Amino acid sequence: MTPGPEPEPSSVKSSETNTIEFHAILFDVDGTLLDTLADIAGAANAGLKQLGFPTHPIESYRRFVGDGAGCLARRVLPDDRQDDETVDRCRKVIAAEYAKCWADNTKPYPGVPEMLAELEARGIPMTMLSNKPHNATKTVVEGFFPDYHFRVVRGALPSVPVKPDPAGALQIAEELDIPPGRFVYLGDTDTDMRTAVAAGMFAAGALWGFRTAEELIANGAKVLVKTPQEVMNLFERAQSDGG
Repeated sequence: MTPGPEPEPSSVKSSETNTIEFHAILFDVDGTLLDTLADIAGAANAGLKQLGFPTHPIESYRRFVGDGAGCLARRVLPDDRQDDETVDRCRKVIAAEYAKCWADNTKPYPGVPEMLAELEARGIPMTMLSNKPHNATKTVVEGFFPDYHFRVVRGALPSVPVKPDPAGALQIAEELDIPPGRFVYLGDTDTDMRTAVAAGMFAAGALWGFRTAEELIANGAKVLVKTPQEVMNLFERAQSDGG
């Protein structure tokens, strides 16, 4: 598809939604369920100040986030300070700062709580997979979504490669004993779409997140959704068929 004006969600729906019954959903967290950009930027900039490095505008973090804490640290550091020791030190300082400020400005995107409530009411298993460190992922999910039941909430763990490697997504599918092809994978970055494609899940791109429609389409999105409520349309067939 050639780049152009941002398409309407209905214009990029795949015919596959007419033939596949989806039985579960896997969510990304940052930029998909939660608008965490300001707090991530605040933590990273506070860390950079401690280390004596220049900071970045909040909007720059739209491109910096998404590939894990190590990548974030490397991306925010000056080009001439990319050695492993400095990157690791920066990562640890950012993590310490984020532990202080994770709830200062973060909030669910409009419509997300209602979407989660409807999915839960329909009995659709909900799972999460983030490249945010596992403990931080658990903290924000428990802090902002205490009233919802997620079958799996998983962040980055040393034993599992980070996204876009599909290992984490496939592990979740195996734990739920649901074929990957029956999962909707909802995310907002190229990393998410590539993960979904590699795992054999249905890649749905969230237009309210950190990246553009063009990026999502170029990396395998089979549908774009403009609002969280539109996610429910992907499960309509299964519900109408009693699935």
